[in-house]
Amino acid sequence: MSRLARLFGLAKKGTVEAEPWEDSDPGRSAVVRQAAALLLGYPDQELIDQLPAIRQALTEVGADAEAIDPLIEWLASRPLADVQGDYVQEFDLSRRHPLHLTYWTDGDTRRRGEALLAFKQMYRENGRELDDSELPDHLPVVLEFAALVNPEDGAQLLQRYRPSLELLRLALRDDDLPQVGVIELVCSTLPGASPEDRDAVMKMAGYGPPTETVGLQPFDPRLLPVVDGAQSAGLSASPGHGAEASSPDVLPRRSEAVASPSSRGSA
Repeated sequence: MSRLARLFGLAKKGTVEAEPWEDSDPGRSAVVRQAAALLLGYPDQELIDQLPAIRQALTEVGADAEAIDPLIEWLASRPLADVQGDYVQEFDLSRRHPLHLTYWTDGDTRRRGEALLAFKQMYRENGRELDDSELPDHLPVVLEFAALVNPEDGAQLLQRYRPSLELLRLALRDDDLPQVGVIELVCSTLPGASPEDRDAVMKMAGYGPPTETVGLQPFDPRLLPVVDGAQSAGLSASPGHGAEASSPDVLPRRSEAVASPSSRGSA
């Protein structure tokens, strides 16, 4: 049994079973996911300074670097304070395109807490401990985990929450936000084509009408319906854990949001 299946159980409605597959270009996937973790995090001057290196890294592994050009322009062509204010408005204060994967599947319901605990345990079993700066399902955290710590477990997490990624992609597209190209790149590292619309995402997720809307008053129609009975990022590596020996670490880390237990004391 895979670690994902043991911690998360069988895929519930709103998520999909992560089927075994062989990544034809794991180096490209690692760079795309690490780049996306940087680009989707809170913007600061460090990120602005890294934009040329991020684009060059994507180009060197054969990824579609042009997909991030609108975001580069959005980040670099305006005062940083304006960019930061827009980021907070779009991704922290608004629920139109949250970067938390379980929000799309579970909303503010009871089962979300169980999923968040499973994310934390996944990181812990890979030698990482999440601090309190972000929830464990925050997409940049998951992407950096997949890029730098355990590509197999990370890819399975992204596959399991593929419907969340696709709904986020569609929401960003509908609001004409430049981060949509980043999500498209992330989805390109996963098996299968992206659904064309929300109905297709619903079919992917196996959903019927919602039967629980705790905390959603009224129910948010952009989210996947919730049913009963379900269960800025940075990664510091510690010896004996993770995949840094085999995955290219061509981009700088953003922070120390996830640290090895040995560097933080007992969990």
